[in-house]
Amino acid sequence: MKKFFAQLRPLERRLAVGVLVVLILVLNWVFIWPHYADWSNLRGRLDDAGKKLKLYQETILQTSNYEAQVKGFESQGEFVAPEDQSINFLRTIQAQALASGVGMSSMSRPLTRTNDAFFVEQIQNINVTATDDQLVDFLYKLGSDVSMIRVRDLELQPDPPHQKLTANIKLVASYQRNAPSNLKTTTANAK
Repeated sequence: MKKFFAQLRPLERRLAVGVLVVLILVLNWVFIWPHYADWSNLRGRLDDAGKKLKLYQETILQTSNYEAQVKGFESQGEFVAPEDQSINFLRTIQAQALASGVGMSSMSRPLTRTNDAFFVEQIQNINVTATDDQLVDFLYKLGSDVSMIRVRDLELQPDPPHQKLTANIKLVASYQRNAPSNLKTTTANAK
């Protein structure tokens, strides 16, 4: 390369260097400059990945706390065997209706929904006739009971003589899917 430049006259050398500089600038403009933003994008992705890794590691460190919370939730409330859940649900509804003075005119067939990992839902539609105080007492006692019964839908209408309320109520009860581990061990030891 030195021999090539040594043979050129000064003006030709300037022209060759100028062409070389223009060629380098064009190559930089085509291949290098469009990718300057890639560094900031890469840095942002790297920072996001670092944050996500830190979050995952913190969550993994808290696994024992989460397991303790799940065990605590499993031990709360009462466990009802799967074959007794619908009977227990109906018995609880009827007992609360009788205690509150609510007259039950009809009940639909109970439905079971099992889409949750921890709970099985029993769904019951009932039609009742009661005064407003009786109805409020009935619904309050159902909700405050350990049975985890709640109202999903409620339709109120006055009865024909306009002295009581007629209500169509969809009640939902949640029961534990599996027996708590301490209950399983006690039944296994009893056998």
